[in-house]
Amino acid sequence: MAGNFNPQTAARALARRLAVQALYRWQLNAAPWQELINEFATDADMPRADGEYFRTLVRQAIEDHEALDAALAPFLARAPAMLDPVEHAVLLVAAVELQHQPQLPFRVVIDEAVGLARRFGATDGHKFVNGVLDRAARAWRVDER
Repeated sequence: MAGNFNPQTAARALARRLAVQALYRWQLNAAPWQELINEFATDADMPRADGEYFRTLVRQAIEDHEALDAALAPFLARAPAMLDPVEHAVLLVAAVELQHQPQLPFRVVIDEAVGLARRFGATDGHKFVNGVLDRAARAWRVDER
């Protein structure tokens, strides 16, 4: 549907993907969020991404990761630290959006997260991400039904 192309939507989707990659990298080799921002600033896709949104997602996910993990924990069958790093990164980005971006419809957040998990995660990781975020959205966005 080329007629429905929205440059801002595409730039945000790219910012999400880069944020997931940055958070994946952070889980494998912890670094201050500022260092990750600088590292990813040179990514070939960054000029087409919403850079400000990328910075917001990475900063909030890292600064608030303990609170986000605690908020996600009731919807998980295992500790966040035991999650696949790709799925964990996707869930952190989605949790930031669900909790701090109320103007984004929860269905958009879930669809984007499932797409990233499908693209980068384990075979059925997208199903896991979908289930967790569906339950989280019901709890965190009770007015949005």
